[in-house]
Amino acid sequence: MDKSSTKNLHILYVEDDDVARENGIEYLENYFNHIHSASDAFEALKLYREYLPDIIITDIQMPKLSGLEFVKQIRKENKETQIIVMTAHSDTAYLLQAIELHLIKYLIKPVQESAFKEALRLCIESIRNKNSNIIELSKNTFFDSYNQTLLHDGEVIVLRTKELQMLSLLLKHKNRYVTYNEIEYHLWKGSVMSNDALKTLIKNLKAKLPPNLIVNLSGMGYKIEC
Repeated sequence: MDKSSTKNLHILYVEDDDVARENGIEYLENYFNHIHSASDAFEALKLYREYLPDIIITDIQMPKLSGLEFVKQIRKENKETQIIVMTAHSDTAYLLQAIELHLIKYLIKPVQESAFKEALRLCIESIRNKNSNIIELSKNTFFDSYNQTLLHDGEVIVLRTKELQMLSLLLKHKNRYVTYNEIEYHLWKGSVMSNDALKTLIKNLKAKLPPNLIVNLSGMGYKIEC
């Protein structure tokens, strides 16, 4: 990520802790020319409506109006703005709201620089490609590709490592069949993939997804239809 790709973007940074806000702004100045900051959500709403920032970074725990309520208001007005939320909480209730509000990233404090930079990179990539990280698999089932979370009927469905890798691989190439060789290469990483192991993986993954979402072409591989 370099400043040539971000210099024209506007970013809004919302943090009620003065020291944390100053440190955050200092870091963002390495990549952005247009940085707007607020110490509470009401001030942030005014700045949002004035500058229409491309990216919003906000804390959840703030006085007067919580970060999530602030984000909900933004989503009523704009579905496209890239939003990163920072919080000290990691419980499921917050995670579900993060998915429902189409957040790019849900970062747990204290935020590591590498995680913060990656979240920014994902925002820029989404702006450039105009892609959403929330993929609708069916009417009540969604997959958050950035936060690697499956949500069905308002509940998080826990996926094992290979199930998550398989779903991500199928979604990445959802317009075609993913071959057995590709699956072996990406998921088994140098080890031999047995037929039984693959069948068990697919069976377990299918059980956690809407019916008929994953289809097989004998001798070829698997494809996801969504």
